[in-house]
Amino acid sequence: MTTRNFLVDTYFSFLFWTAFTGLGVCVWYFPLWSMGLSGYEALLFTNLFSSILGISSILSFLSSSKKISSLLLLPGLFAYMFPDPVVRFSIVGVSFGLACIWLGTKLIPDSPITRGRLAAEINVLLSGLILSLIVRMACFTNNPFWPIMNEYNGGWNRLGLFLAIVSYASIFLRKSSVPELDSKHKKPLIETPSSKAFNRAWFVAALGLGAWIFLVNSIFTETSTLGRWTWDGFPNTGPKPVPWSALVLTAMTIGCSIGNNFGFTTSLVWWCAASAGAYSITFISGWSSFLLGLILGAYATSIAPALLTLVSKCPKGRTLFTAFMFYNILVFAHVYVVAYEFVPGGFLLRERTWVVMTMTMLPLFSASRLARKLVLKSNSASSKAPQINNSEVFENKGTSRGIMWFMVVIGWIIMYWRTPTAAQTPKPFHPEERLLTSAIWTIHFDIDNDMWSAEHKILEAVRDLEPDVIGFLESDTERIIMGSRDWTQYVAEKLNYYVDYGPSPRKHTWGCAMLSKFPIKRSSHHLLPSPVGELACAIYATLDVHGRDVDVVISHNGQEENLLDRQLQTTELARIIKNSNNPIVFTGYVVTKPFGEIYDILINGGQIHDVDESDDDRWCQYIAYRGLKRIGYARISRGTITDTEIQAAKFVVPKPQEDISAWKPSSVRVQESDYSPAHHFPTIFRGKGVREHFYHVFSEPRYYD
Repeated sequence: MTTRNFLVDTYFSFLFWTAFTGLGVCVWYFPLWSMGLSGYEALLFTNLFSSILGISSILSFLSSSKKISSLLLLPGLFAYMFPDPVVRFSIVGVSFGLACIWLGTKLIPDSPITRGRLAAEINVLLSGLILSLIVRMACFTNNPFWPIMNEYNGGWNRLGLFLAIVSYASIFLRKSSVPELDSKHKKPLIETPSSKAFNRAWFVAALGLGAWIFLVNSIFTETSTLGRWTWDGFPNTGPKPVPWSALVLTAMTIGCSIGNNFGFTTSLVWWCAASAGAYSITFISGWSSFLLGLILGAYATSIAPALLTLVSKCPKGRTLFTAFMFYNILVFAHVYVVAYEFVPGGFLLRERTWVVMTMTMLPLFSASRLARKLVLKSNSASSKAPQINNSEVFENKGTSRGIMWFMVVIGWIIMYWRTPTAAQTPKPFHPEERLLTSAIWTIHFDIDNDMWSAEHKILEAVRDLEPDVIGFLESDTERIIMGSRDWTQYVAEKLNYYVDYGPSPRKHTWGCAMLSKFPIKRSSHHLLPSPVGELACAIYATLDVHGRDVDVVISHNGQEENLLDRQLQTTELARIIKNSNNPIVFTGYVVTKPFGEIYDILINGGQIHDVDESDDDRWCQYIAYRGLKRIGYARISRGTITDTEIQAAKFVVPKPQEDISAWKPSSVRVQESDYSPAHHFPTIFRGKGVREHFYHVFSEPRYYD
């Protein structure tokens, strides 16, 4: 195999990872709107299509020519052309199933005439994974070929199609990589291995394959995920995505480089080291956890050659069926740990990520030990057989490793390019007026109402509103079903904000995040009491606002159905707010009508002031404050991004030595013209507004004496 052929095959491997990860980011759209299982989740099971490879004639037909198997990866690239979410997702589901068939066609055991082919296919599979990481680093964690991407929001869909056509033409014109018959023995090239040992090993191998694919997809198909899993409050946050995501890329490439050393990669010591990493990222925060997690990343890629070689020697149909069924179980478990409120039997896995991690690591242990026993023995015996040269096999492993390490260099360059300079240090909008503009918005996991990635729309709304501090709710997208993305990177880097991502994905919340123009001196992440329903989260941060410490609290409380949860959660929020000695702003989602029980617990218990007591048309989102001078309050319609509006308020922050503890807000409203233009809300949202964002409820902002 020439270098050109290797690069072409790597691109098709990249398309496999695109199709495989693209399903999750789409499937979440449907249960999100139905607040429970929607039925569309059934398309997850299209990966069971791969069991047709149990039919030897189909296996032989699809595996004997890349001209045929490569076609399986093309349909998903056309999905973006269909605006309707159901149609688009249907294409994505079929593409997902075909991609899994493609994977099965690569896992064919070597014969004397195809010596080295399997190792080359595994090299290509891992190289495509590394390429997908690089592309997502360049595109702020999105895969630009996903069906949620388009020309408006940063998609490269047309480029993906063009490259696919060019790459396929290259494959079509190359000589067949596998002869149809072994001319010496006149037998079909692709046979089910007759070894009784491998036939007995298929079940363990299948569970290992399912666990491996889940481990990679849940944590290592995006370089920022590991860092977000170990993320904590300021100042000891752990690694920031930029530039330290490149360490994940480096660790995984190290794993690729040592993968051919089966003796080491299948050893008990190596699995124990990986398990230490798995334990660490499940229970511990900060840099130490992240560094141990890098070992898990290296393990994930290093074990692939031994594990996939083991799978290649097992009966294809039942092995792939069982592997993907186990993978599906792990995916559902991965969702259940946080979505337990909305799914049947959810209590069984409520907040039990450690169970899912254990279900992942134990099958990998069993499969790796079995590979050590059978594959090493098989390789030792086959090495004594006559070697037949096949010019289409990429035998120069040094070249393939060199290409991977070249991609790592590109990854570090991308991270260097994205690292903020001194000129990009966040600056507040109106420091001369000592203004603080605060806002809150529930963003439905960065998927808009038509199943497109929404961070470009979020950026436009934030840019036009000019908040100094904004809280985002339903913001944690670092899961398989949200695409393992970090949308905060794009908005924060483009608009120059500091970021607190909020509670780690392993904390089992739907997420709350904060973007701030002011330096974040301290922050803590809180899991609010939730004995009945979903776990609620909060951020309690202290910001350096014009030289004075100001506290900000952002929260997402539980559902209307669970009164006890909301009582306990709001009581805890009130305690945190009451104990603050600094001026404080609360922006959160508390599910209550004004002056109801929950409202009273928050406002009276926290000893804070409602931003506008006369606004009786609220239900979820609220802004409240203490120790600040309120200037204005506005409500902006949601646009096409979510089902929840934006609320914003403007305050004047007291000078460092100024004591306004006894200050009481005035109930007198004034005209906008009574304040200087710096105090005004943007005019762009007046009237019909822009992009369906406009001042609503009051039709204009309110200002106060």
